[in-house]
Order: sequence, then C-alpha cells, then structure tokens
Amino acid sequence: MTTSLLLTIQIVLVVILVIAVMLQKSSSIGLGAYSGSNESVFGAKGPASFLSKATFFIGFLFVANTIILGYVYSSAKNKSVMDALVENTNVTAPTAPTTPLENNQTKK
Repeated sequence: MTTSLLLTIQIVLVVILVIAVMLQKSSSIGLGAYSGSNESVFGAKGPASFLSKATFFIGFLFVANTIILGYVYSSAKNKSVMDALVENTNVTAPTAPTTPLENNQTKK
C-alpha cells in the first residue's frame, strides 16, 4: 500500500513539475507566452520569481519522494517469498508397506 501511494504521488509530482517548467519563459516561447497579461498578479517582477521558486520546491519534493521510493524498494528486496512459508506441519510421511517376500527372507 505504501509503494502504490508513493508511486501515485510521484506521478502527480512529475505532471506538476512538467507544467511548472513549461510555463516558465525561456529563449523559445513555449507555453510561457500564455502568461503575458497576468504578470501584475505576481508582483513587479512577474511570475518568473514565483514560478522558479515553485519549480525548485516541486523538484525538491520529487527528489525526496524518489529517495523514499528507493529506500522502500530496497528494504522490500531483502524479503523473500520463502520467508512466508510455514516451516512446521502436522503431516507425516506415509510408511512403505511390507511385502510378503521381505517377511520370508527375514525368517530364514
């Protein structure tokens, strides 16, 4: 259950990180061109400062989640399916039946 939750968080972080990177202005226009009219909302410098801080924070969460996933998978690697097997059973092995020929040889 833990690994599925962490994997879900990892996928969500990847999607958010890609969106945050694509919204930043770069030398090529990219998706940053769509934030042109809303620059005054984030302050005098525009969304560049906010987006770079958000990208750094999301990237940090992504790296931390990756390290946690690596730790969980490495600790699960040390467990084996054989550890879950039942060692003691109440089943006894059947005995081999004796044949009359063996009885005759022992009497001679």
